Amino acid sequence: MAKESSFDIVSQVEMPEVSNAVHQAQKEIEQRFDFKNSKSSIELQDDKIILVSDDDFKLRNVVDILESKLVKRQVSLKALDYGKVIPAASDTVRQEVKLVQGISQEKAKQINKLIKESKIKVASSIQGDQVRVSGKDKDDLQSIIVLLRQQDLGVDLQFINYR
Repeated sequence: MAKESSFDIVSQVEMPEVSNAVHQAQKEIEQRFDFKNSKSSIELQDDKIILVSDDDFKLRNVVDILESKLVKRQVSLKALDYGKVIPAASDTVRQEVKLVQGISQEKAKQINKLIKESKIKVASSIQGDQVRVSGKDKDDLQSIIVLLRQQDLGVDLQFINYR
């Protein structure tokens, strides 16, 4: 009898890459002429990034700088969950950006449904914040990966532990 193969579907963010991107963005803000005498800053706290700037326009520029640095470091922008822009002290505005780690239960159910509707002979199960897919044929597992990469689920998916 053939051995079962499997892989896990996860959504993870490489925190060292995020940290490096935040530091690069902060350096660029400190050096740019249009941010001279500005109270703009970027700060990484655990699983969120705090953006502060003088006004909405400069805050959008700070977001653009941060996103460009994240893209260069191959961190998916789908992992960012932007909060509301709120007024802060000293006539500044502040925005929290949460880093989404793991697949939510509703997304995991949506992934399971897509796999079942594909009629490919594999089994999938939700295991916490990841989905495990297993099947006898490795080609079936490959076709599931292709199917999920074609879908826009709103989260960045990685396929790990391919056995």
